Amino acid sequence: MTSLVSSVDDSMFAYHVLRYASDLVRDEWLNIGVIVFDPLTGALRLRLVEEQDEYARIRRLQPAADEDVLRGFRDELEDRFSTYLRNRRAEMADTPAVGEELQKLIESWNNTLSNGLQLAPQKGVHADDLDVELERLYTEHVAPPRKVIRVGAPGSRAMIRGYCSQVWKAAGLWDRIQKSARVAEFTFLGDPMRIDYTYRRNGTRGYVQTISVSRAPADCKLYAYTAARIAARAPFASEFAAVTDVPLLAENERHCFVRDTLRDAGIEPIGMDHFATWVPKLKPTIQ
Repeated sequence: MTSLVSSVDDSMFAYHVLRYASDLVRDEWLNIGVIVFDPLTGALRLRLVEEQDEYARIRRLQPAADEDVLRGFRDELEDRFSTYLRNRRAEMADTPAVGEELQKLIESWNNTLSNGLQLAPQKGVHADDLDVELERLYTEHVAPPRKVIRVGAPGSRAMIRGYCSQVWKAAGLWDRIQKSARVAEFTFLGDPMRIDYTYRRNGTRGYVQTISVSRAPADCKLYAYTAARIAARAPFASEFAAVTDVPLLAENERHCFVRDTLRDAGIEPIGMDHFATWVPKLKPTIQ
């Protein structure tokens, strides 16, 4: 791997695109994720494919692709990322060695990946915000190309998450919440579902999931089932909320289905138009 100094030059951040090939003989690689980090502070962000349309695109382009391998790779890399963050906070925070330690870590990741997975060569980029740059790089290098959507058309979960992330950041809570939390420990081994955001407050763990009522209203049943499993098995009190792309109107049968399914499972439905007033109410109590 190219050294940090020569590859980043005077750029603020550095990044790698994660690539996957289901058939090494054909040598056809597909981008599946992005790692972006600040070589001075050691701050690092990671995002890999997670939506069904993203996996569907991988299967179309590489029919031999193993979705279980990809999901397992994502879990493994996130575990390594979490371990790094814990060590950084405990031992290396704000020390001159943090950038060097991070570079060594990424090199070790690349050396231990399976043959069908690799990090593309490191590149540097000028940017002001690590999270914003992660989303930009992911959209540019990984996300399926999107058709132009007419003005006013309902949004996807990615759009809802983008808005919710801005609200969390504006409230100063972005670094105090967990993103894309696994639920397999509460359901069954191998469950690929993830909750968009989780937080802790007053001894309670909260879960917030985005749901596109306009595109996939049946997703509320999956979230309701998962919430019930978490509430029954978690060793702590739990609370749940769902952010919907549209307000749930009483005169709309589909909206009533989503609303009643969520409420029956103890999930508070929140329209996007109310999320920016809902989040600040949590701020004084979030740990």
